[in-house]
Amino acid sequence: MSRLSTFLWFQSGAAEAAAYYVSVFPNSRITTEGVLDPQGHGPVPEVPIVSFELDGMPFTAISGGPVFELTGAISFVIACADQAEVDYYWERLGDGGQYSQCGWLTDRFGITWQVVPNRLHELMSDPDPAKAQAVQTAMLQMGRLVVADLEAAHAAV
Repeated sequence: MSRLSTFLWFQSGAAEAAAYYVSVFPNSRITTEGVLDPQGHGPVPEVPIVSFELDGMPFTAISGGPVFELTGAISFVIACADQAEVDYYWERLGDGGQYSQCGWLTDRFGITWQVVPNRLHELMSDPDPAKAQAVQTAMLQMGRLVVADLEAAHAAV
């Protein structure tokens, strides 16, 4: 078991979000579902809570109400093996959400994701700074990252 895990506070819909994420990522499952009594006594509203794993990474989500807001200041990076994976996650997680630039999107539950092909890191690590800069410039003009276009920018220098 990992010493670190991610805790997500949703205003509502934590169980729905967890079920959706489990359907998107391989090697994923709901581990527990329940409710919390935040005060531990008396007649208080029950708070839905769900624990789950996404590709083996542990998460807990709570429908805790409007106490905290989700923000794009924290995002999850998905390292994609190829364009097919980029396209899969971009379309699945972006459906009903909001697409941004440079491979970033916010899903319909308010979580921000970076959908990044591994090839981007390889191209940006080129020892020729002009090639790395050309790739970065191309990336900054994209929404969904396109490996062929990144490679073309790299080769053009």
